[in-house]
Amino acid sequence: MEPFVRQNGLVAPMDRTNVDTDAIIPKQFLKRIERSGFGQFLFYEFRFDEAGKEIPDFTLNLPRYRGASILIARANFGCGSSREHAPWALQDYGFRVIIAPSFADIFYGNCLNNGILPIKLTNGQMDVLFERTGSTEGYRLLVDLENKTITDDQGLAYTFELDDFYTEKLQKGLDDIALTLLHEEEIEAYEKAHGIA
Repeated sequence: MEPFVRQNGLVAPMDRTNVDTDAIIPKQFLKRIERSGFGQFLFYEFRFDEAGKEIPDFTLNLPRYRGASILIARANFGCGSSREHAPWALQDYGFRVIIAPSFADIFYGNCLNNGILPIKLTNGQMDVLFERTGSTEGYRLLVDLENKTITDDQGLAYTFELDDFYTEKLQKGLDDIALTLLHEEEIEAYEKAHGIA
């Protein structure tokens, strides 16, 4: 997992509530066995028509939002099934940060376990971000995990909360396997002591 320190990125808006995991990555694309390659199918039914052509006015198809690494969304983002493919698709597309008023619990945890920083802000703060993103082409945010701040070049300064355990995991780029392997010597000693190894 790539360590997360700060992200200075272009912002793309997803101005919809209750965006579920089937909208993020539809079920027909879950057949891949790797974690990569899902980005091309992200928000597929929003992005493409029945013939597979881009829907021109969908946010992520607009030239001004191409290359965005920060997604802003509305309440209950990531609801629905527990599929881990949803954060895989978001990350593979290029998103490192998702900011919303609320997230489905399992999706929130899946993001943290896969190197995406989900940030909760108030509805009022989100309104400001949506307004600035819409009115300023090339709108960018600087997200600093160590200081837990979000800033822009127009004077905006927000703070956010994140559990210290997840903050450290993201900063060090540790997924659950890497976290377990930090205790490899103790595990081996236990296995030898109990005749497992």
